[in-house]
Amino acid sequence: MHPMSHQDLFTSTPAHFSPEREIISVSQLNRRARQLLETQFPLLWVEGELSNVSIPSSGHWYFTLKDDQAQVRCAMFRNRNMLVRFKPQQGQQVLIRARVSLYEGRGDYQIIVEHMEEAGTGALQRAFEQLKARLGQEGLFDPAYKKPLPGLPGRIGVITSPTGAAIRDILSVLERRFPAIPVTLIPVAVQGKEAAPQIVRALELANRSGLFDVLIVARGGGSLEDLWPFNEEIVARAIFASRVPVISGVGHEVDFTIADFVADLRAPTPSAAAELVVPDGNDWLDKFIGFEVLLEEAMLRKLRHWQQRLTWLRQRLRHPRERLEQQGQRLDNLELRLKAHIQHQLGNYRHKLEQLRLRLQPHHPQVRIVRLHEKLAQQQQRLVSLQKQQLQGYKQRFNAALRLLNTLNPLNTLERGYSLTSHAESGQLISSSKQIVTGELVKTRLAEGELISRVERTLP
Repeated sequence: MHPMSHQDLFTSTPAHFSPEREIISVSQLNRRARQLLETQFPLLWVEGELSNVSIPSSGHWYFTLKDDQAQVRCAMFRNRNMLVRFKPQQGQQVLIRARVSLYEGRGDYQIIVEHMEEAGTGALQRAFEQLKARLGQEGLFDPAYKKPLPGLPGRIGVITSPTGAAIRDILSVLERRFPAIPVTLIPVAVQGKEAAPQIVRALELANRSGLFDVLIVARGGGSLEDLWPFNEEIVARAIFASRVPVISGVGHEVDFTIADFVADLRAPTPSAAAELVVPDGNDWLDKFIGFEVLLEEAMLRKLRHWQQRLTWLRQRLRHPRERLEQQGQRLDNLELRLKAHIQHQLGNYRHKLEQLRLRLQPHHPQVRIVRLHEKLAQQQQRLVSLQKQQLQGYKQRFNAALRLLNTLNPLNTLERGYSLTSHAESGQLISSSKQIVTGELVKTRLAEGELISRVERTLP
């Protein structure tokens, strides 16, 4: 059978003019009609009012989208509506991205919704304003709580993505303005569900470490949804509780986040945050950063376009094997992302380990042993010197005492003709004639030799 054109599909030919009649079933007719609708209409953006909202136990959403002149039935399956940040309500004005289809079971024309957001101001903007008002009433934006920045910080901590443009811009500016100041990157995600908890943990870690004089919380520009982690209440309260001054450098000059209001200083861009944290600089990188952001946004728009077209092409492929292949490809992609994430984490841990090793290197036992050996050698030299000094002093004192002893030695008197007389038996010196009796033996010591004599007579 040759493929039928659009005109052939719906043009009826009288039976008596056709040599052969093609008879199809109702299900075949509906299937062809569905294929025709799905292949001829790409993804569309439609705005309207919700009506007849139904949420059965399956978790799928069924509703009618209408305006003042027409209405259309819609279906949003569970795997897509789980990403919606609000619960649809009767009469709510929404903006949806959808593809045109047909429900074959009833032959009902309908649209399959891939994405839904509130029209007008939007839910994110309202949530932003509500949180801003509540935190403002609590005093988190009060200038009285703003901590002054150090004139010349000893160490700067940067909380941002290690792969984003923001860290490159900050490091470039800091290196140009004051390269002597050490900078530590505390890597976090800056987009998605995991971003806010990681930013809070990074702020707590930086405060506990006691290493930093100032912190920069930064990321590049983006939509309100891209910047939403910096509008989370837990991030705002972590910045407010920080003992270290915090500079917020999130997005572009026109972007404002809750983090900007709570921080001790708001910078319009990550580069401006680097300009504010160190002295002596200029703004020549601003234009370059603007071009980089424009290029990034252009690439994102192009990627979104091709992603939409890819999604549309995927909807045309209905073979179960190809669906399984798509799921397998998705699993492979998740596996690659998991491996990349693990490698990234390992890189971070290696970097931290190297930093710790460098910090511990001055405290290595071998270094301390060398220093102690040097100190011991110095102490030994001082001990030898002190010993020599003490021996010299003792020698001088000994010679002086010897000279004095020689001067006072009674034996030296004997050299001048004097003698010492003592009892011959006891050896006791005799200084008076009354100490001796007649006939007793006495011993007389001369300068040279001794005499033993007997006393014949004593005189008073």
